[in-house]
Parts: sequence; structure tokens; C-alpha cells
Amino acid sequence: MSMHETHVVTRDEVMRTVNKPLPRALTLASAILAAIGTVIFLVGALTGVERAWQAMLFNWSFFTAISSAGVAFVAVQRITTARWSRPIIRIMEGYVAFLPVAFLLLLVIVLVGKGHIFPWTHEAPPSHERQIYLDPTFFTLRVLITFAIITILSVWYIWTSVRLDVGLVPEWGASWARGFRERMRRGYREERRELHSTHSLQGTLAVWLCLAFAFGWCILAFDLSMTLDLHFESTLYGWWFFMGGWLGALMAFALLVMAWRRHLGAYDLITENHFHDIGKLCFAFTAFWGYLTFSQYLIMWYGNMAFETHWMRLRLIDPWKMVTVPMLVMLFILPFFGLMSRAAKVFLPTMAFFAVVSLLGLWLLRFTEVYPSLHHESTSVPLGVWEIGVFLGYLGIWGLCYTSFMNAFPQMRVTLMTSPFRDEVQVPVDPETMEPLPAHE
Repeated sequence: MSMHETHVVTRDEVMRTVNKPLPRALTLASAILAAIGTVIFLVGALTGVERAWQAMLFNWSFFTAISSAGVAFVAVQRITTARWSRPIIRIMEGYVAFLPVAFLLLLVIVLVGKGHIFPWTHEAPPSHERQIYLDPTFFTLRVLITFAIITILSVWYIWTSVRLDVGLVPEWGASWARGFRERMRRGYREERRELHSTHSLQGTLAVWLCLAFAFGWCILAFDLSMTLDLHFESTLYGWWFFMGGWLGALMAFALLVMAWRRHLGAYDLITENHFHDIGKLCFAFTAFWGYLTFSQYLIMWYGNMAFETHWMRLRLIDPWKMVTVPMLVMLFILPFFGLMSRAAKVFLPTMAFFAVVSLLGLWLLRFTEVYPSLHHESTSVPLGVWEIGVFLGYLGIWGLCYTSFMNAFPQMRVTLMTSPFRDEVQVPVDPETMEPLPAHE
């Protein structure tokens, strides 16, 4: 992540740029997609089509891992006290709006749809230890508590970030969030003290959030994905899973920053350097995801243990290789070689192309994590109306959550971009006395 010199803009200049509601057509389109997907899912669920539930799970994994990873990336910006991302990071903070909805959807999956998805609900696990681990009550509590912790920390962190701006800027935003903005302003003190106290609190929250993200998504990956195959186990699976979400969050970020720059006309605030930095991150984590994938494959191949190799072999033979091979091309080969040059990162059409391709590859990855384990005797790939329909529903729900958040709060980090005290946070101070802290603290 590079740091670039930028023009210091005034608060009035930023406010004139960022308080621009998204088009109502976008919200309407999201609502239509959400309705279509919901109807398709309900038709499948009520008529006993198990693929509707299976599509519910893998699409949940796709959208939720991206949203959670986006908030974790925001927390990393605080841990590293990054300045390069200040004009654009609010665009990623909007990911948090989907997480409470994702928790409700997870409740439906594990409380209602569990028997339609997980084989261990009607087939005894092969060992006593797995029988204990996959006890339905233990499973349900573990999954819900884990994701609840991630969600609470994520919402709390973004609340503190948004509050810092809401307390200083004039009242603006969607009427549904007026109560939230009023609560944020309660007890708001003078700017310098709020800046430091918020920065100090976020320093603690960011660390706990990143720990919860990494450890929690390992648990969720094991429980919601790996246990679909009762005989497969891999200690690397959790890392592989959540780093796929991390990569997806960055690719989606690239697309959203392009869209917001055009919508706001913020060509002076969102510059070529931002796209170069985002492109470098996309390239780097494409390489890292490829490294994790090859590491997992190499260990399985070299160990040649049947309980491991059957999982990979199944995905590399007919009919599943018709999905696995394109997935690898889209998620690794094309973006890895395509994003090597600086030109490909800063020329927006190529950056957008590789971001879209990568996201499609990640969607196919989530599909291949779930469906071969449940349809291992299938002679054709079960990819049709249920999978695509539920995907459209999730896309619409995600879009509704995101647009609602971005229409309700300042669309950039106004305070950290314009405050005369913004760079004091590089040197931590006691938020009460405002005295610099010793280096070791």
C-alpha cells in the first residue's frame, strides 16, 4: 500500500461532493432482484427441492464472506494507520449493512434448512469424535454464536467510524436513519478529542475484529462447507475459504470505487493512484489465494491419503471439472497474469474486466465447495434456475442493504480527510488528557 501526496481539500468541498443520494432506479432494481430470488427460493423450499436450500447455503457463503472480509479490511486500515484509503474506505464500510441480514438468513439455514443440506443430519458421521462435533445442538450454537460475534464487532466498528463524521457534518441522509444519526451525535465532544478517542477505541476493536474474522471464518468454513463431506478434513481449508472472501471483497471494492467516482464526480478526490493501490492489492491476494490453493493440493497429492484425495479428485473428473477448470482460470490465471502491469490496474476497463471475472470465479468456487460433496454421483452439473435464481435474490438483498447504508450516512470519511488534527492520530495520545502516549503503549 503506497502513500501518495494529495491536495488537501476543505470540508465544504468534500461535503458538496459526497452528499449525493444513489439513483432510485438502483434501489428499485435491487428490490426486484430480491423479490425474484425470494420467490424462486420459496417455490423450491415449499415443494421439497433440496437444491434450493443448497443454493441458499453457497450463495450465503459467497456474499457473507465478501461482506465480512470487507469490514475486516477496513479494520486493517486502522491497525496500519493507513492514510491512502481515507477518501474511498467508506465505500467498503457499506459492506457491513448486509451482515445483520446475513445473520437472519443463517438462522433460516441452520434452524429450518439444516436437514435439507447437511448429510450428517440423516447419516451417522464415521467416527465418535465427529458425532460429538456434529451434534445438532452443538453445531447450531457454535455457528450462530461465532457469526454473531463477527457481526457485532463489525457493526460496532463501523458505527464508531460513521459517528466520527455524523457528529460534525450537517444533517443529511435517508429519513429511516435519522434516529441512528441522532444517537450518534449524543455526547459528541469537540472535534480533536472525538478524533483521538475514536481512534483509540478503534485500535482495540480492530484487533479483536480481525482475530474474530480469521478464527470465526475458519469455524464457519469447517462447519458450513467442509462437513458436507463426512470423510474429508483439511486444516488449511478455513484459511483457503476466508481468503477467497478477502479477495472477493477487494475485487468488488475496485468495481464500487469506479462506480462511486463517476456517480459523485469525485475525480479530484478519487485518483489514478487509488486504482493503482487497489489493483496491487487485488493482484497480491490473487497470488496469495493461488498459493493457498496449490499448498492444499500439493499436501493432498503428496500425502496420498484417501480421506483427502477423494475430495480433490471428485472435482477434477467429469462432470465437475467443467466447473473447476473455468473457476481456476477466472479466479487465478486470468487476474494473476492480467494484473501484473501498472497499466492494467489504472486503465479502468481492464481493471473492471478482471474484477468481474474474479468474482464470477469465486462464485463458482463456492459452488464447487458445496455441490460435488452432495451430488457426487451426478452425471451432469446441477447448475440451473435454483442456483442462479437464489444468487439474483442475494444480489438484490445485498444491493438494498448497501444502498440504504450509503444513502443514510456521509459517503466519505469527511473528518479524517479534512480535520486539522487528522494526522495527529499517527502518534497515539491519551484521549482524556490529550498527552502523547509512550511508544510502548
